[in-house]
This record gives sequence, structure tokens and C-alpha cells, in this order.
Amino acid sequence: MAEPIIVGVDGSDSSLQAVTWAAREAALRNAPLRLVHVTLRWAYDVPLVPQPAHWGPAAESTARRLLRHASEQARAAAPTVTVDTEIADGATAEAIIAAAGTAQMIVVGSRGRGGFAGLLLGSVSRALADRSPRPVVVVGEPRTEHGTEIAVGVTGRPGQEGTLEFAFHEATLHGLPLRMVHAWTHPAVRAPGDMQPLVFDLEGVGQEEARLLAESIGGWRERFPDVPVVEQVVHEHPARALIDASASAELVVVGAPGPARILGSTVHALLPHAHAPVAVVQQAPPPTRRA
Repeated sequence: MAEPIIVGVDGSDSSLQAVTWAAREAALRNAPLRLVHVTLRWAYDVPLVPQPAHWGPAAESTARRLLRHASEQARAAAPTVTVDTEIADGATAEAIIAAAGTAQMIVVGSRGRGGFAGLLLGSVSRALADRSPRPVVVVGEPRTEHGTEIAVGVTGRPGQEGTLEFAFHEATLHGLPLRMVHAWTHPAVRAPGDMQPLVFDLEGVGQEEARLLAESIGGWRERFPDVPVVEQVVHEHPARALIDASASAELVVVGAPGPARILGSTVHALLPHAHAPVAVVQQAPPPTRRA
């Protein structure tokens, strides 16, 4: 059986949107769905003021009710998908990562219930995107229309193989074209010690960036010949370019620097403003240079 898709559930409308998206994705991947609700089972002697409610029958009943409602939502969206549930204990992001194990991906809403008790899933989504070795999909507000393509941010630098593979696979599953977005603000540095010029030819640099994009995706076109590809090179901040692309996208795929590293400014700017779900895929670290 395929590895599961994990969804963080906190009872908010945002997390239920994530459940619906994940259920449909699980159906496409022929994968089971696991709904995870995280709670902190505080001891009475924890020095917090005000003291949170202690875990007990009432809290457990609430957690199971949330999961039951989320399960019903998942089955309504994808009746053929196998759904199971789990109550995890601990800090939310770490508990979801631990529950994910070898899962295909983690899916969460962009915003939680808010406040201390709700564990604000908005901060959790960022923490997961920052730390999870698995792809993390952040689902925002519901849309009235489906997107017409998958969009992916392409840097042209090494380490993006996982990001591109995920994007091509999504385009195949959804039967949609793939828009490869390469945004630049200054000429690329090609080698250590290179200096960026203070003045440069926009048209000439744009042509060079287009060549860089074409070179970086050439092999991927051969691996996925049935996926129509649109190459887009823009003189724009990458976050702005991807936010614009998200308006017509079913999903936006972006690479993150890698586990235990701080998310780049592009991902942080994209997550709260994208018009479509965003998949954050950890990139391989750059190769270590030998002295």
C-alpha cells in the first residue's frame, strides 16, 4: 500500500479545507489518509499562568469529536479513500513530523483557531515547512474555481531535483500543464568570487536567464514528455512572481533550503499571500567544497 498523506487537524475551517484538499490528493495517489490532532497533555505542576486545562475525558472527547468531523469531511470529498485518525501529544509541529514517519506529504491549513489553546496553525504551518523532511502543503482560503496549471519556482541552481520531480508528478496526477517560473532581480553569480555589476543590460541578462532555465529543465522534459511545459522568465522578486502565478494555479511548488535551515524570504513571503495551496519541498544542501 502507498504511504499515507498526513493532515494536521485542529477543528478550524482552515484545517478542514486542508482535509478536503488532502483527501482528493490521496484519491489521485491511491494513498490512505491519516488525520492527526495534537494536544498538550499538561501536568498539574507545569508553571504556567493561567494554568491550561488538564488532559482528561472531556478533552479527549473533544479531540475525538474534531477528528470524527474531519473524517466525515474527508469521506465526503473522496469516498474511496481509507481514512484513519490519531491523537498525538507534544509540541504541534514536532508531533506532526513524528506522526508523518515515511508519509508522502504533510498537509495543513494556513491558519488555525488562534490563541494559546488553538496552537495557531499559521505558525505551525511555517514551522513544518521549515523543519519537515517531507513535502508540506499549506492550504489557504477555499476557491470557487479550479486552477488551470501547476506552477513551480525554478532557481536554476543545484539541489532542486526533489522540487522539480514533485512538481512534474503533480502535473501528471492532475493532468495539467506545468508553469516553470524563473524570476530574477540581478544577474546570477556563476562562480565563487564573481561580482554582480552595478549596471547591466536587462534584455541581455533576461536572455541569459532564459538559457539558464532551459538548461536546468531539459532533462525533465524528457522524463515527463506528456506534461506540457510553459517557461516563464521575469525580472521580478521570486515571491511576487509566484504569488502572481498562484492566481491561475491549482498548486504552487517551491523549494526550501533544507532541514534545520531557516526558510528563505521567498517561501515566507509566498505562504500568507498565495491564491492557491503551496507545496514546500526541502532541497538538497549544496555540495561541500573541498579546500
